[in-house]
Amino acid sequence: MRRLLLLCVLLMSSLFVNAQKKYKIRTVAFYNLENLFDTINDTSKNDEASPIMELNTNKSKVYWDKIDKLGEVISQLGKEKSKTGPAILGVAEIENKQVLEDLVNCKSLKKMRYGIIHFDSPDKRGIDVALLYQQRYFKPIDYEAVNPNIYSNNRKVYTRDILKVSGYLDDELVHIIVNHWPSRRGGEAKSSPLREKAAYKVNQIIDKIKEKDKNAKVMIMGDFNDDPMNKSFKKVLETKSIKSEVKNGDIYNPYEKMFEKGLNTTAYRDNLSLFDQILFTSSLLNKKGKKDFSNYKMFKSGIFNKRFMVQNKGRYKGYPFRSFSNGQYTGGYSDHYPVYIYLIKEKK
Repeated sequence: MRRLLLLCVLLMSSLFVNAQKKYKIRTVAFYNLENLFDTINDTSKNDEASPIMELNTNKSKVYWDKIDKLGEVISQLGKEKSKTGPAILGVAEIENKQVLEDLVNCKSLKKMRYGIIHFDSPDKRGIDVALLYQQRYFKPIDYEAVNPNIYSNNRKVYTRDILKVSGYLDDELVHIIVNHWPSRRGGEAKSSPLREKAAYKVNQIIDKIKEKDKNAKVMIMGDFNDDPMNKSFKKVLETKSIKSEVKNGDIYNPYEKMFEKGLNTTAYRDNLSLFDQILFTSSLLNKKGKKDFSNYKMFKSGIFNKRFMVQNKGRYKGYPFRSFSNGQYTGGYSDHYPVYIYLIKEKK
């Protein structure tokens, strides 16, 4: 009887300890900010073609309203689980560092103290990618802008650089690769090889990272202008979507299954696309049946498409509630939904 009582006490103690386990949860996200340009004409680039520059009046009012709306979305990204905005956030379609300074200092984000990593890219329109990070969680140690060196018909394609950032998320070394691959202008068949070349450059960046650490934790995020089933992912990056098939060093893409279910992050001419994704190397994946959270692992991935971010009427009902349409400011957020993953580990 005593032995049975002791066994019950030990069992209850074990259950209590497991119930009391605490976890760190960090959100890693990506967001295409849809033409976040300032109102100042930069003669060194074609910023006159940006929607805000084409407005006839209220440019400044529109600019600050868009800043506040983007800040509102970012502040909510991941908050449900991590109780704060993203620890790491890749962004695309921004004009310069100043617009990012304005963004991180808006009322919704200022208290989070975001740092900025940004380089001016050679893109013809003058749009760049960048990385924002909460300084209390992420400490960058190395970063560089990598030109994808894409050519078409022996002519260089002036597109966005690929941003590579390495640093410590809390006490773990991670690597982030932020992308905005060439658009589908001219049609998918014509532009697809350009994105495949960008994917090859990403492979080269990953290989270089793995020279120092074959089990490196690499997250590849961006607006890829390709869906998860396109050749750039399946043939070049050789992404996997089934956990049991992922081998060491493989790249796992949780957005492939979402795409198969009909989910999207953007829409154009009644075509729904899932161009915005976050992929990662196998070292961040808990394979099926395993629950080891002693180091950061992916807990959940998703698309942030709250009701207020969706167009609720008119021709584009059901599309992302964008900022600009037909030369006018619509008062929306972006023509893309942000995407995110939760990374989780046990607190020691």
